[in-house]
Amino acid sequence: MSSPAAPIRDHLLLAVRQFVDRARVIPGVRRIALIGSLATAKPDPKDADVLVWFDDDADLAPLADAGRKLKGTTQQRNHGADVFIASAADGRYVGRTCRYRDCQPGIRMSCRTPTCGRREYLCDDLQNLTLGANVLASPPVDLWPSPTCHTRVPADVEALVDAFRTEAARLG
Repeated sequence: MSSPAAPIRDHLLLAVRQFVDRARVIPGVRRIALIGSLATAKPDPKDADVLVWFDDDADLAPLADAGRKLKGTTQQRNHGADVFIASAADGRYVGRTCRYRDCQPGIRMSCRTPTCGRREYLCDDLQNLTLGANVLASPPVDLWPSPTCHTRVPADVEALVDAFRTEAARLG
C-alpha cells in the first residue's frame, strides 16, 4: 500500500492495479479499462474510474467485492472510485457495482437504484449517471486483457499499462 506521503496519483494507480489483479480472474469479466480523470494529466484526480465488460448472466458479487476494496483504498486518502459495468455481449452501459456488502431489495433506504434487487449488486441508476457511447466504444486506456493506450496519457499511466503488458507477455 502506498504511504500517506505518496502523491495521490500514485495511490490511485496502485489501487487500480490491485483492482485489476482481483477482477481479471473473476468469472464473467471480459475486459477492464481505465477512464475518467485518472487517465489524464490532472494532478489531483478526484477518483479512480474503471470500466468492466461483464457477462450478462455472471454473478456480480465478486466484482462488487473487488469494487468495495478499490473504494476503501481510495477513501484512505479522501478520494473515491467507481466500477462501471458494460455488457460484454453488446457493449451497452448497464450501471455500476453496488456499494453495499448486503444487497437485497429494501435493505437500504439510501439505495439510489430504482430496480433495487432485480439483479444483485447492480446499481442501475441510469437516471443519475450514464456513460457516453464514445467511452464505451473506445476508452482512453485498456488495462486487461490487451493493455493499450488509445489516447495520449501521462507517464504514470503509461507505466501502469507497460506493467500489464509485461505481465500479459509473461503469462503468455
